[in-house]
Amino acid sequence: MAATLPQSRARVPYDGGMSLEDDFQAAAARVNGLAVAPSSQVLLDLYGLYKQATAGDVAGARPGMMDFKGRAKYDAWASRKGMAREEAMRGYIAAAGRL
Repeated sequence: MAATLPQSRARVPYDGGMSLEDDFQAAAARVNGLAVAPSSQVLLDLYGLYKQATAGDVAGARPGMMDFKGRAKYDAWASRKGMAREEAMRGYIAAAGRL
């Protein structure tokens, strides 16, 4: 069973060599190129961090109860509400590094 990523909102240390934006884009490319997909929960955690970093706080209505996938994605993003863009990027980079 794969471990899930921590939901902590604590500041994630960042000391990468490239700019934060460049490291974030590189991490996203690595995740998209994985040979084996991570667990659904890890993917949802990554999705929430990615959306928070790229689009900010969740907007719109929560999908209906029969849209299981849409609802899970919405909830993953909503769980990051209020998180700063840079913090979400750092979290995504750290999570991608654990894969």
